[in-house]
Amino acid sequence: MGFMEGRPLAQDGLLAVVVGVLPALFVAFTPDAGALDLALSLAGSLALVAWRRAPLVALLVSTSCMLVVAVHAQPGPSAVFPVLVAMFGAARAGHWAPSALAAAAFLGADLAVNLPAADGPVDGLENTSLLLGWFVAAGVAATVTRHRQAYLEEAERRAAEAERTREEAARRRAGEERLRIARELHDSLTHSISIIKVQAGVAVHVARRRGEDVPPALLAIQEASGDAIRELRATLEVLRGSGRTDGEASGLDRLDDLVERARSTGLPATVTISGTQRDLPAEVDRAAYRIVQEALTNVSRHAGGAAAAVRIDYADGELVVRIDDDGEADPDAPPVPGTGLLGMRERVAALGGRLRAEPRPGGGFTVCAELPLGEPA
Repeated sequence: MGFMEGRPLAQDGLLAVVVGVLPALFVAFTPDAGALDLALSLAGSLALVAWRRAPLVALLVSTSCMLVVAVHAQPGPSAVFPVLVAMFGAARAGHWAPSALAAAAFLGADLAVNLPAADGPVDGLENTSLLLGWFVAAGVAATVTRHRQAYLEEAERRAAEAERTREEAARRRAGEERLRIARELHDSLTHSISIIKVQAGVAVHVARRRGEDVPPALLAIQEASGDAIRELRATLEVLRGSGRTDGEASGLDRLDDLVERARSTGLPATVTISGTQRDLPAEVDRAAYRIVQEALTNVSRHAGGAAAAVRIDYADGELVVRIDDDGEADPDAPPVPGTGLLGMRERVAALGGRLRAEPRPGGGFTVCAELPLGEPA
């Protein structure tokens, strides 16, 4: 920032030096000029350093100094150069009255000096007419620059407004699409899962009333359907944007229930937790739970009769989630990634972590996710 601010200052300083060279040379070689005239000429030129930041100050100092030099030393038209630049800056900033007064004062002083010394009125007016043309040109240039700057600012404002409008429209469309998906999920899945839960509950109740043993699979269906309804409601709350899902979101605090459900379906599963357990960021907590859930589901579906080992390692700066099974996966014929594996990779990538999902050399399959505990990437 400081470097960018220093560039205009350096440019203004260079402009002051360049504009001040010619008047200083003319003053230095004018017979009637003295050290005071040279000092005033330099001061009037150096005042242009402030023409951008303090245009009125630059105009006042430059006009005052160069007026004295023009009247006393009479170095010719070169004395007006610093005044022209200062007038341009003041007019560009919208200070038209001070700019006009400075031009009128300088033109009046020049006319008062040159007219008595000229051979006739025409010769006396020639130099003043030239200066008048320069002042008019400086005023026109300032007007054009001011209007161009205003046009650019208006164009930038409109572009920013258009961009904001597009972003708002995109957010509105995304919100409408989320609401549509939420309605579809509610109307289709919630009703069906509720029926499954009710029917499973009725079957469990009837079996117990008859004194029969309740099949573990039936109990697993009842519990899984209840969890499915809970998680579906949490998903619907997210889609609707209500922000009331913190207490219902699935995380590693529900890991025991998840593994117990897997056991009830006939999948031997163990859990090993190492490191110091601590509170996790919500996204990391949910991602770890979903990775374990998906991995156990895949073991049940694709590695019949296999056992699964779940390992959770609370390492420094990251959470390592690993699920191994002793199935018959072949390292030479890796499985084609399905929706579940793709979903896991997306979750891990969104958190800036790493995922390895592949057959093991000794047989079986490994899913290993390394989840950083910082902010999402």
